[in-house]
Amino acid sequence: MAANDWSNREVEAIVRDYLDMLASELRGESFNKAEHNRELRQQLNDRSPGSVEFKHQNISWVLFELGHPYIRGYKPRRNIQDLLRSEVRRQLGPLSDLVSADVTASQEPIVVPNILGILVDSPQPANVRTSARRVRAWKPPGTINYFEQEARNRSLGEAGEGLVMTYERARLHHAGEARLAEKVDQVSKTIGDHAGYDIRSFEVSGRERLIEVKTTRYGRETPFFMSAGELRFSKEHAAVYQVYRLFQFRRQPKLFTLPGDVERHVRLEAINYRAHLGGR
Repeated sequence: MAANDWSNREVEAIVRDYLDMLASELRGESFNKAEHNRELRQQLNDRSPGSVEFKHQNISWVLFELGHPYIRGYKPRRNIQDLLRSEVRRQLGPLSDLVSADVTASQEPIVVPNILGILVDSPQPANVRTSARRVRAWKPPGTINYFEQEARNRSLGEAGEGLVMTYERARLHHAGEARLAEKVDQVSKTIGDHAGYDIRSFEVSGRERLIEVKTTRYGRETPFFMSAGELRFSKEHAAVYQVYRLFQFRRQPKLFTLPGDVERHVRLEAINYRAHLGGR
């Protein structure tokens, strides 16, 4: 073992500490990351606060690969020790019921005091971890993909669309276009899911803005999912189409946008295939 490698005892301790914090976050309980870092280092071999934080980010990456929620604020980072992967998998079991309950929980509509303040810059292409389909990297057979489960949570999707409706009306009112604000339409309800997008809004010029809303309770890097039809629609209507990615929806929602053809912004990974019986 190299001098800087973490021992079995250290890896076991930091994974246990990380998952304890993650369980608190999923239950909506507050915790102090700096205090956890300080107490954990007493069990380690003279590790610096920065090295502990880096290892926490490595754990986030392992969870990200597994399609599992990770702690907000510990952005996933590569450079993974094989021992860390196996230890995370070994300790994950007791969290499964808590995570399953969290990703399927009914999401009530939320009110954000400063609705226009939720907009942030989109990730830079070189740093994008967000994928329009789940990345297949290191995914052991039989592992539950909780990101896929969350994506099927209809109440979360509807709550996200409701917040974007509020945001779009506020954006247009703020620009002095009250007439356009009144015309913003949640087409997923007025037309149906087959429309190819969720919300019809407008630019200040009056040109249409067709919005597909993707919502997660988790971090900015959480992958989102798109159907073949949605991808095709984004390409065919690139001049007026935008994905609105809502993240951290549990408490402090943030939003970034991906305008035009989705494939310009994300890595696409096929996760499902249509199987036809009979002739080729």
